[in-house]
Amino acid sequence: MKQKFTVTGMTCSACSAHVTKAVEKLPGVSSVNVNLLGGSMLVEYDPQSESPDTIIAAVDAAGYGASLPAAGGTKAAAPVQGQVPSMEAELAGMKRRFTVSLAFLIPLFYLAMGHMMGWPLPHFFHDPGNALLVALIQFLLVLPILYINDKYYRVGFQALLRGAPNMDSLIAVGSAAAVIYGVAALFQIGWGLGHGDADRVVRWSMDLYFESAGMILTLITLGKFLETRSKGKTSEAISRLMDLAPKTATVVRDGSETEVPVEDVVVGDLIVVRPGQSLPVDGVVTDGASSVDESALTGESIPVEKGPGDRVAAASINKSGFFTFRATRVGEDTTLAQMIALVDEAASSKAPIAKLADQVAGVFVPVVMAIALVTAVVWLIATGGDITRALTAGVSVLVISCPCALGLATPVAILVGTGKGAENGILVKSAEALETLHTVQTVVLDKTGTVTQGKPRVTDLYPHEGVTTEELLCIAASLEKPSEHPLAEAIVAEAQERAIPLAPVKDFQALHGRGVQAEIQGARYLAGNRAMLEEHGVELGADRLIADGLAENGRTPLYFAGDGKLLGIIAVADTVKPTSAQAIQGFRDLGLDVVMLTGDNRRTAEAIGRELGVTQVIAEVLPQDKEKVVSRLQQEGKRVAMVGDGINDAPALARSDVGLAIGAGTDVAIESADIVLMKSDLLDAVTAVELSRATIRNVKENLFWAFLYNTIGIPLAAGVFFPVLGWQLNPMFAAAAMSLSSVSVVSNALRLKLFQPRHKAAASPKTQSKTEKEVYVMERTLTIEGMMCQHCAAHVTKALNALPGVTATVDLDAKTATVTGSADDEALKKAVEDAGYQVTAIS
Repeated sequence: MKQKFTVTGMTCSACSAHVTKAVEKLPGVSSVNVNLLGGSMLVEYDPQSESPDTIIAAVDAAGYGASLPAAGGTKAAAPVQGQVPSMEAELAGMKRRFTVSLAFLIPLFYLAMGHMMGWPLPHFFHDPGNALLVALIQFLLVLPILYINDKYYRVGFQALLRGAPNMDSLIAVGSAAAVIYGVAALFQIGWGLGHGDADRVVRWSMDLYFESAGMILTLITLGKFLETRSKGKTSEAISRLMDLAPKTATVVRDGSETEVPVEDVVVGDLIVVRPGQSLPVDGVVTDGASSVDESALTGESIPVEKGPGDRVAAASINKSGFFTFRATRVGEDTTLAQMIALVDEAASSKAPIAKLADQVAGVFVPVVMAIALVTAVVWLIATGGDITRALTAGVSVLVISCPCALGLATPVAILVGTGKGAENGILVKSAEALETLHTVQTVVLDKTGTVTQGKPRVTDLYPHEGVTTEELLCIAASLEKPSEHPLAEAIVAEAQERAIPLAPVKDFQALHGRGVQAEIQGARYLAGNRAMLEEHGVELGADRLIADGLAENGRTPLYFAGDGKLLGIIAVADTVKPTSAQAIQGFRDLGLDVVMLTGDNRRTAEAIGRELGVTQVIAEVLPQDKEKVVSRLQQEGKRVAMVGDGINDAPALARSDVGLAIGAGTDVAIESADIVLMKSDLLDAVTAVELSRATIRNVKENLFWAFLYNTIGIPLAAGVFFPVLGWQLNPMFAAAAMSLSSVSVVSNALRLKLFQPRHKAAASPKTQSKTEKEVYVMERTLTIEGMMCQHCAAHVTKALNALPGVTATVDLDAKTATVTGSADDEALKKAVEDAGYQVTAIS
């Protein structure tokens, strides 16, 4: 069982490491993922041996707080929402603490350091006789700073006493040591004044460390404030999504419209949506029509037309019309809720690259405290008992050591990366999937519904001599209208799109494996394959060559005849999506091998492969055997990403190193895939790879700087460079450097918000489809020299039909070829000349 918990009291990666260890010790727990940024924990455990109560007790025993999300009023469907107020309250508290600290620090710093800076001070403060009074004023000024930042001491010392020190422990020990040393100096000054020891008074009045303690706490608070504010920006994508969901819905009940809270909407309710309103839940349109902006869910900027029967999703925006829809998914089941849950789960999970940082963070603080102690002892011995120098070095080591930068390096980048993916309609289910994707070498693409549209449509119309395109399509659609075959639906849809009226049919008959026949206006018409027309004695002539050319290009030619004469040929195919070629080129630009995998026949698959430039085509594969193909590629030592529709490709998606479900629409809960692509666009898979590479590059940059910072900072604070270069950090500068390191790591991660995919769709599918239709009806006539017989005509026909998107018929007597298609004149001329003939004119 997987269960999410809210965890409180964590301040750094050492804290999250301690929580993880505490829960992992429970015998029934199999995995623990602690999200430091979100203050949450995802636990997978055996409910027979463990319960939420035992897990909460383990966290409590470790010194932190835990509760189930529902107990804190956080909805499981929208886990991020519950964190927003707490983050705002935390920011407000930090701002208040910093303001108060700064108000007392300024006079404290001026009083303590003014004489060293040459700043003007009243003579009163320079008089050695007033040294004790001046020291007491500094002590009184630092007390409010200590009081308002007492959180560091409460949390830090508690963690230290439990034997699990964290970053707060470092700050608490460092600043407390400075204050205690200052208090000791007060007694030394008093002793000196009482015994007339002026040297002792002067020496100890110069060694007050109250301003260092105040500066450490103030700078740490400032750093924490900046860090928290930056972390708040990392989840902006999800926050914007949540803001889109309306709080109320207009429901039709008992024949009247009623406005109810969105939580009260139930499955089956009729919901009214007016222009400009957001959809509260998922559903199906029952009445009316409109264009709906789904950009928040899919990243598609162009509004989608919706009418009766179409599905709509929560958080979409109704742009123009008025419609009513019936609720099918509410609450936690809506697309929006699942999106937020998926992104939150991804942010809560651990990427493999984060394990190193977690292991280091778990032992980092104790090691640092040991280094600080050794440093102080070495300095004490080396300086002949100079407590001031020893304390300076020890406190500097404690303060500059920053487990935060190390712990934040991975999760902030993963959080921003998954949020950026959500903006582009790419839902990453786990940090591991996001990391693994950047290592893939081979992309396996399912053909139907992934590379192609997934349903047949008319690609070519070739009317016979004396028949117009409109007449052919009218008869064909009228014949096919009563049929339920998918190819018939494509022809009827084409006629409807061209607004061609249909004729009534009588005596309709469907002949299995052959075609259909019916009577239209007293004449007998046939529609079907070549075998059917040959059985009825219809002469096909040179049109056989056209049909062969269409078949070679992966299209299905359908013959139409009336009264024993051929009327024409219509080709139907599952056409390639507008962006598929661009996506495949995008994979190649990223250095990936592309394999197309399909259960379709080899000739069709290879034709689509030629059209897209895919050299590795594996056809006639059963759904259960697709997994074996992926497994074989993996055995060859390749990391494989599988892109499929998430249903019949489930075994292959699960077997692959990373499974990407494409064309999921609103069904985002596909268990077999690691990444869900909200749009039916293969280009999003390319974007996912680019995003993965950008995110992991950012993580590596963060880890490099975090390790480099500590590698240089700790020796510098310890005074390793002092004997050679005279360099040693003051605790105040160490505090500033520590705060800056965390802020810099988060700021670097925020650069991912600027991520833009290199490959973008050149045109929307609707625009592309319209362009293709215009190309198909474009005809040209080639005048050809050198054809002597029917074999010559067959050679020319085959050469022209081999060109992608071209259909040609050759008239031997007229020495011409009539070409329909998208190839340019030069390509047509070259194809004929390569076949051994000469083109003398093109018109």
